[in-house]
Amino acid sequence: MELRQVRYFVAVAEELHFGRAAERLVIGQPAVSQQIRRLERELKVELFDRTPRLVRLTAAGQAFLPAARAVLAAEDSARAVAAELAAGRLGEFRLGTVTGLGERLDRVLDAFQQHAPGVRVELISLPIQERLAWLADGRLDAAFIRAASPDGSPGLRHHQLWRDELVAAVPTRHPLAARPAVELADLAGLPLRLTERRNHPALVDLVLDGCRRAGFEPVQSPAPGSLQDILAAVGSGAPMWSVVYAANARITRAPRVTFVPFAPPGLALPVSLAVRAGTASDRVRLVLDACRQPSTTPATSDDQDS
Repeated sequence: MELRQVRYFVAVAEELHFGRAAERLVIGQPAVSQQIRRLERELKVELFDRTPRLVRLTAAGQAFLPAARAVLAAEDSARAVAAELAAGRLGEFRLGTVTGLGERLDRVLDAFQQHAPGVRVELISLPIQERLAWLADGRLDAAFIRAASPDGSPGLRHHQLWRDELVAAVPTRHPLAARPAVELADLAGLPLRLTERRNHPALVDLVLDGCRRAGFEPVQSPAPGSLQDILAAVGSGAPMWSVVYAANARITRAPRVTFVPFAPPGLALPVSLAVRAGTASDRVRLVLDACRQPSTTPATSDDQDS
């Protein structure tokens, strides 16, 4: 049995079409069919029922598929270790970060210090698209992603962790600041200060879509780069509003700004840990376990980027 035969089998089993599997593997369809036949002869079973219009797994094929995937996952792990050795990075774990992790990031670093003291954690902050690209090509081992829905890259897997709630930031002297909660529609008459979409598309889309569902198109004013600059603008006296992660609002000092919760259902972005598909290392489990512990203190942040 050859690894390429196992790889071809998994591709056909997932596509249930020899032509599509060949396109995915970037080889000719006859080569795929030939290697699958050789694999079946070696295993002495039929793995697929084939008709001119239909390809489906036999019972033997269904039983063989999990083992075949495990073989390929082991190959990927072996290649990853080899690449780490070649690059001299076996003692590193490269983690893409987002702002506002606070105590959770401290727990991740503590977990490595306790359970993997020989591993140096390198924290890398990048815009979300670069973060995903670095993860996909192996320059990151894992990355935190704050997005309304997981990235559609087939080579990545997302482990859901928690949801970051948003609150409205309004001038303290504005009547809305005295309310226990605000509806998005209450903010329709105020200009919106928000980071540029390229900095955090998920956040911007969440807020703008929420406004549209509430029946208005917000008037956006040019926004400074950092959260502190945005809050300074909101607190300057001119009526306007912005959004802040609730955990950040709890520890942010902005005397001229009041943070008001949104009325249910509110606005929130899920946070996940993204890894390459097939990755199930002890280091990834350390990160997941540390992040899933109950939080005792609020997170911090200094901008609205992802």
